Amino acid sequence: MTISDSSSGAGTEAQDSAPQNAAPDGASTGDSTPANTGSRGTRRLGVAALLATAALLLFGLVLSPPEASQAEAVRLFYLHLPSVAVAYLGFFITMVASIIYLRKGSLFWDLVAGSAAEIGVVFSAFMLISGSLWGRPTWGVYWVWDPRLTSTTVMVVMYIGYLAVRRLELPPEVRSRRAAVLGIVSFLNVIVVRYSVKWWRGVHQGETVGLDTQMDGLQLFSFFVGLVAFMLIFAWMLIHRFRISWLRHEIDEQALAQALAERRAETNATGLLGRKN
Repeated sequence: MTISDSSSGAGTEAQDSAPQNAAPDGASTGDSTPANTGSRGTRRLGVAALLATAALLLFGLVLSPPEASQAEAVRLFYLHLPSVAVAYLGFFITMVASIIYLRKGSLFWDLVAGSAAEIGVVFSAFMLISGSLWGRPTWGVYWVWDPRLTSTTVMVVMYIGYLAVRRLELPPEVRSRRAAVLGIVSFLNVIVVRYSVKWWRGVHQGETVGLDTQMDGLQLFSFFVGLVAFMLIFAWMLIHRFRISWLRHEIDEQALAQALAERRAETNATGLLGRKN
């Protein structure tokens, strides 16, 4: 069964994104379902992500100098700031995909929304952890209920709730539509997080990278290396997570078709026995 879109070519797009001939040396699971979610493209993407991560470690930990006021703690920024950007990107994709799903009813966009949200939550957790580690030497504590940190916590909780809605025991279309609405509404809090340091006074510093950036030289370059590395990791994870969701859908559809076939066979056998008696 393919992921189709009755109103557009999204079905073809989904088939292109789904793993085709993913099993090594032509191996498969015995049916039309690939043995894994890998492909030549994802392997190349994975290698690029590893190389970029190695470059990040080199520039972030070795070549980039300490910062005047933060000393060695500035190195956490090369992980923290890219994780912020990637988390925002994941939630933005969830919002856009949810809007498209509500308009077209395409399973492709429903799976994209869910996959992006899961990865966004992962990077959000990494963002909070790295920020807490930075806060200990800078603020003297791991955590304060600053407007930025509080709104970020609310954001993570909202998207965990979004993922929970996607797992409710409801008809698939009802569940997906409810999740899509929540995925759109939740992004409003992402905007709150983004501008919280401007709207409210707190201990969290303002924009580190922007029109009036506080970084330059190797520090700024290390940040961009980290941003590229995290974007590549995000893309690699998103493709694989989507393919896992697609394969799970295919397996569920095959299981349902098999159960219906077995039920029809039992009904036919019962009918034949009844006529013989």
